[in-house]
Amino acid sequence: MRSFYHFLLTYRGKTRPDEKSRLADWAFKDHNFPKQATDYNDVSDYLEWNSPFPNAVNVFDELWEIYQSD
Repeated sequence: MRSFYHFLLTYRGKTRPDEKSRLADWAFKDHNFPKQATDYNDVSDYLEWNSPFPNAVNVFDELWEIYQSD
């Protein structure tokens, strides 16, 4: 299984950024993001302490559902 980070990168670089792409761009620039994580709690805990924007955790939850169904 690929890491959540590698899944998230597929949302990077949109010409019209949305919240999913904002999260992806932020994670790409954040050198401490848990890049190898495949566990929900590892990424969720990190985002709760380092949230880049107010509803980033909600966006993460949405993306996690898509990640799990992939």
